[in-house]
Amino acid sequence: MNIIVEVPPNLPDAVQCSPSEFSREAKLAMAAKLYEMKRLSSGMAASLAGVGRVEFLLELHRFGTPVIDLTPEELAADIANA
Repeated sequence: MNIIVEVPPNLPDAVQCSPSEFSREAKLAMAAKLYEMKRLSSGMAASLAGVGRVEFLLELHRFGTPVIDLTPEELAADIANA
């Protein structure tokens, strides 16, 4: 499936990147947001972004997205079940 987003031609220049860098960044941003919303697993989000899972997880900080987003209760339960 392809998603086509119309972007003003000067937008990549405005954010100081090439069109291909802008495209990569947009895919990463969309994947990060869907991961943050718990709509995609990290593996599926990485696939959407066109990168490996580890690379995707390492890029999340740039979007303010935590790698692990557990409540204190969920963390305690995970530790108890380890």
